[in-house]
Amino acid sequence: MSGMKPPHWQVLAALSDGLPQHVSQLSRLAGVKPQQLNGFWHQMPPHIRGLLRQHDGQWRLVRRLAVFEAEALQCLAKEHGFQTALKHECVSSNDEILALARESAQKAHKALCVAHVQSKGRGRQGRSWQHRLGECLMFSFGWAFDKPQHELSALALVAALACNRALAKLGLNTQIKWPNDLVVGRDKLGGILIETVRNGGKTVAVVGIGVNFVLPKEVENAASVQALFQTTSQRGATANQLMSILLAELNGAFEAFTHSGFGVMSGEYQTANRDHNRAVILLQDGVVIHEGTVSGVNEQGALRLATAAGGKTIVSGEISLRPNDHPAPQTIVRNERYLLLDGGNSQLKWAWVENGAFGEVSRAPYRDLSRLGEAWRERSDGLLKIVGCAVCGEAKKALVAEQLQQPVKWLPSMAQGLGVRNHYRYPAEHGSDRWFNALGSRRFSQNACVVVSCGTAVTIDALTDDNHYLGGTIMPGFHLMKEAMALKTANLNRPVGKVYPFPTTTSNALASGMMDAVCGALVMMHGRLKQKIGVEKAVDIIITGGGAAKVVQALPEAFVLDNTVKIVDNLVIYGLLNWIEQK
Repeated sequence: MSGMKPPHWQVLAALSDGLPQHVSQLSRLAGVKPQQLNGFWHQMPPHIRGLLRQHDGQWRLVRRLAVFEAEALQCLAKEHGFQTALKHECVSSNDEILALARESAQKAHKALCVAHVQSKGRGRQGRSWQHRLGECLMFSFGWAFDKPQHELSALALVAALACNRALAKLGLNTQIKWPNDLVVGRDKLGGILIETVRNGGKTVAVVGIGVNFVLPKEVENAASVQALFQTTSQRGATANQLMSILLAELNGAFEAFTHSGFGVMSGEYQTANRDHNRAVILLQDGVVIHEGTVSGVNEQGALRLATAAGGKTIVSGEISLRPNDHPAPQTIVRNERYLLLDGGNSQLKWAWVENGAFGEVSRAPYRDLSRLGEAWRERSDGLLKIVGCAVCGEAKKALVAEQLQQPVKWLPSMAQGLGVRNHYRYPAEHGSDRWFNALGSRRFSQNACVVVSCGTAVTIDALTDDNHYLGGTIMPGFHLMKEAMALKTANLNRPVGKVYPFPTTTSNALASGMMDAVCGALVMMHGRLKQKIGVEKAVDIIITGGGAAKVVQALPEAFVLDNTVKIVDNLVIYGLLNWIEQK
């Protein structure tokens, strides 16, 4: 252990943000006279002592450290519902929460232990977690579930995804190595260990997380938060800022998992998975036991692997995954090939899916679907099935069927799917494109969402953060609005102009009025959803369709800055992909 006393921790916490501190303030924290402060500092660990810089009565550290002040830590954790204990030195933060869990599931739920130094910190497969004081953010928390342990197999993936989201919010580009390592390329940034205790009819998951805050010199193939900031234009984050964002994302992800399971997150996890669609080898006790291509994960968090012998499902256990830089030539059994169809009002879109991914999305008007027929003849060998959703009507569906030599499974809107509950009164009359847009949005956000589709019609739908689809509004698209004005008015059959804040020509007034109608409906739905779920919660905007970019450009600047707005092409295709991956 470090042998440091409480005043040492207080001084180090005051300096940990890298900002200058006056010696008079530091000496008060240390309980010594200013002239004694240098001697006090030399009692710090050697790797800490060398970080100090002094100038004109000010002290600062040349790099930020993961060291906390107890009261500030308790305040930021309380914002997310966690009760915090700060341990300067302990055997293991997981052990601290495990002891609470054995005493009472209620006491352990959302109990948080943050450790500066651990004598026996551990990771997966019994490995020790190596660290020096201030270089690693280490914490554990408990979460009580009304589920047996075997239903929590995907929890480690949920925790990894939450941490990856938090780092993305700081502007850092990280990935996940299945099942739960945080990585930058082949360098490890962080790890997660989950242990469980059954008590009082509940399963308490104890989640231990370690993230390299400063690059550890003793560890090879490592990455750190501070080193990543040096490669971006983003300002670096303090340990307090990182911890606050991590707790917010973990809390949200665990709440979502509690209500809806892992299925609604699997698409987002797949996007974050470093090795998706890549050749890998799986080892057990250093021996290669499987070799193949990663094709995704299932609802239980198990890895799906395409191998020469066919598809395999791999549970975590004592297995290690490595990229395969020199895969042996082999024929992988492609047992997951689909054709996905999006039958819109004016055109058909289609995408070929192989092992959980699709490439280019093609499109054609219904009057000439010959390109679909040509693609079918070239690529249909070994296809499992054709799956689609359509709002185009039976006549246009028949035109599609003429080009294909295999039945199409047209999916309707559903009362429930992928953990999302549909509150539409009559799901049979609910446009399936709206439903699959909602399912597809979960690939891009786990927050509450306003899902907007700008096509022949404009639909604006609401999805809560706990996966309740509340319904939404339908309005004419831009072309239909123009047609209505041309047909029903005497003097407005003219070309549409450009959008202006204060249009001074009739053509521009038409364009601006139509855009204001769409933007206004979007902003109103956003406000209603905020009011429904709580104004403190985030509501993202996921927008798709040909007019998406113009709508985003026309939204009020303050609205765009205050919210996450994402343009996603082919959102229905993503929704269909999410659906087939879980079937």
